[in-house]
Amino acid sequence: MHIPDGILPASVCAAGYVATVPVTWYAIRKINKEGDPRENIPKASLLTAAFFVVSWIHIPIPPASVHLVLNGLLGAVLGYYAFPAILIGLFFQAVMFQHGGLTTLGVNAIIMGVPALLSYYIFRLRNLRSAGGRIKTGIFGFLAGFVAIAVSVGIFVPVLIFFIPSGFDVATERAAVLTLAVAHVPLMFIEGAFTTVVAVFLHRVRPKLLTAA
Repeated sequence: MHIPDGILPASVCAAGYVATVPVTWYAIRKINKEGDPRENIPKASLLTAAFFVVSWIHIPIPPASVHLVLNGLLGAVLGYYAFPAILIGLFFQAVMFQHGGLTTLGVNAIIMGVPALLSYYIFRLRNLRSAGGRIKTGIFGFLAGFVAIAVSVGIFVPVLIFFIPSGFDVATERAAVLTLAVAHVPLMFIEGAFTTVVAVFLHRVRPKLLTAA
């Protein structure tokens, strides 16, 4: 779901940056209200590195292939740290591997980062009535991973379809984008299951690591 440079018009790229600024400000503001904002930086750094690397793990789903994103996991484990973590990861992916782009960095951050924050709120629901047990942690972990990809695809597809560059065959490009969207449906379940496994494991061995959520 990384949109590269040269695909979107300059106005959309600029709008992506404009939208990214207040979301980043909101996330950092929430982080600074914590007792010790620096306490979760090592955990955020580790998961930022995981987000940076995992995009190279491709899963063949004919007629396309998809890669892991982990934005749901970052949201569930990091809370408000997830958005700046994803923004930093996307920046280094674009600079070091040309995966995505610098002009589309803001748009890509919204596509992947906003669903991560939504996943944080979903995962937090496990504590509504009582402390989150292992089963509740697993259920809401799955929902966090599943919904993050679903919402990312829900943003990604309209952005590409409505702003197909001039000179491209519109029908062909729309078919390709919709095919890619369908290929992400199995990924929703994969990310949901992976987030469940990690969340339940952390709940069992180091529940403190889930305190951000």
